[in-house]
Amino acid sequence: MENFGLLFMFLYGVLHAFGPDHLTAIADFSIGKNQKKTIGITMLFALGHGLALFVFARTLQSYNISDSLLAYGDSISSLVILGMGLYLLYMVFAQRIQLTKHIHNGEEHLHIWFGEEHEHNNKDVISALGIGVLMGIGGVRGMLMTLGMIEENSVNLLMVVVFALGVMLVFVSFGVVVLYINKNLLHSKQNIRRVFASVGIISVLVGSNMILG
Repeated sequence: MENFGLLFMFLYGVLHAFGPDHLTAIADFSIGKNQKKTIGITMLFALGHGLALFVFARTLQSYNISDSLLAYGDSISSLVILGMGLYLLYMVFAQRIQLTKHIHNGEEHLHIWFGEEHEHNNKDVISALGIGVLMGIGGVRGMLMTLGMIEENSVNLLMVVVFALGVMLVFVSFGVVVLYINKNLLHSKQNIRRVFASVGIISVLVGSNMILG
């Protein structure tokens, strides 16, 4: 039963990660980032999302929470995606996305950042962890249904890790796609505006559809 539970949680993590809101969030955060930051963003988002989702679901499992109340969690996720999309579109139209190039060890490096000054920090990576936790609220209903299919006594921290690994597998794979875009398309301000605008529009559409749905 334990092995079945682990496999079940891993597969659920994989399927859960394919949600358009999750992939959109990954794209919003990792577009324009280098390889190290893209991998860090995807892994921390998956870890924060998996842990938060499990903790929320396990906590609410002990209470008789109505489905209508749980739906507010989905609204939070929707608003996060919508907000990130609107933010990206604002940055594009306000022309606040910057690009610089320089040669380091004989290789050209691109730096893309928002605002007026370029800072070397990990704020966006840490923010991805926070957004992953926040969006964990949106998947509570699905997790409650999944936990209901497994004996309560068999649900443990290992299953949380396995679930997070399933989520992480999809997120990192999608991060590779984003890395390809970063390396091959973001070489001019015009392309940057087009890519960021496209990602922003997709985020707005996904978030709006989730709210209206």
